Amino acid sequence: MRLRRMNLRHLSLRARLTLTYGGLFLVAGLVLLGVTYALFDQQMSREGTKVLARTTTTAPAGSAGSNATPQGEARPVPTGQEEARSMADLERWLKTQREGVREAATTSLITQGSIALLLVGGVAAGFGWLIAGQVLAPLHRVTETARRIAAAPAADRGLHERISLRGPDDEVKKLADTFDTMVERLDRSFDGQRRFVANASHELRTPLTLGRALVEVAMHRRSASADVLQLGETLLQINARHERLITGLLLLARSENEITGRAPVDLADVVGHVAAQTAAEAEAAGVSVQEEPGEAVTTGDALLLERVVQNLVENGIRHNSGPGGFVRVTCRTSGGQAVLVVANSGPAVPPYEIPALFEPFHRLDSDRVVTSKGAGLGLSIVQSIVRAHGGSVTARPGEEGGLRVTVCLPSAQVGATV
Repeated sequence: MRLRRMNLRHLSLRARLTLTYGGLFLVAGLVLLGVTYALFDQQMSREGTKVLARTTTTAPAGSAGSNATPQGEARPVPTGQEEARSMADLERWLKTQREGVREAATTSLITQGSIALLLVGGVAAGFGWLIAGQVLAPLHRVTETARRIAAAPAADRGLHERISLRGPDDEVKKLADTFDTMVERLDRSFDGQRRFVANASHELRTPLTLGRALVEVAMHRRSASADVLQLGETLLQINARHERLITGLLLLARSENEITGRAPVDLADVVGHVAAQTAAEAEAAGVSVQEEPGEAVTTGDALLLERVVQNLVENGIRHNSGPGGFVRVTCRTSGGQAVLVVANSGPAVPPYEIPALFEPFHRLDSDRVVTSKGAGLGLSIVQSIVRAHGGSVTARPGEEGGLRVTVCLPSAQVGATV
């Protein structure tokens, strides 16, 4: 029974509706066949009684009760015993004929009726399959649209799609219209959020630039004291951190949009370029950047992919264990994907903290200070850019401490892409 229930659960709604239609038709046909057989049997019983009654009341010409032959010759009148024997023989003969007719009619009714019922049941199941398909076609459309929206790389990537179902104002159309309304509200919400972040970031850049200019002017005065210079350095550090924060917000808002222009990008070239850019910062921190670049060609926005590598390398340098630490960057092509791995030494990262590191403005407890070099957006930007390119990013604690981040992007053949 449990296995049968599991098999029924795996059937599609169309198949279950077809089985329901066919089963109900067969049950109704069996009931109709049974009722017909009962009425037929009752009618045959009544006809047999009438024939017997009519036979015992009147005797036809030439029967045992007549005193003349068919040729008009006289014959002796039968006695009562002979007449009773003749009537008994006639009754047995009629009963035998009636039972034979009844058996033949019953066999024909059951056999031919069952065959006709099976044939008509099969035709009804076929029509039920077609009708169920037509009825469920709008639901398939709703399902396909929802699946495309859910499969989008970013949460708001497919929210522009609508079902726009046409037809009678029935339950399915109401469901599709409700789904369209929900998706439209989500689309407006995500779009408003992106515009707010972009506008706020642009508006905040102006006062920060002005504040940095004023501090630099004050620091370069001849009459500036040592306290003013120290205060200016601190303010410049805070101002630089805020500028990085705003730049990260702008990049985060941009990376969550759809990537329209794609071009072949070899991650090996990007790794070499980023390693050269971060060499000074790594040397100042006493951290060595180890490169193991291999051919890993993907398609996308070169600047955004460069930001992915740069954020991961800078994150490894800034959150390292100090002098003697390392940041190891490798890339290769594996299983039809361009794989980038960035691992660094440093303090051990608890596994339960790793999922939260990809959330905006989240930092570990030891980094939650105002003068922290990071703004808490590095891994969030990495995740947004990778998802916009149809890839995935995962992280786990490193074997020697620190973090090991793996980025997988769709691989591309250079010749085919060009």
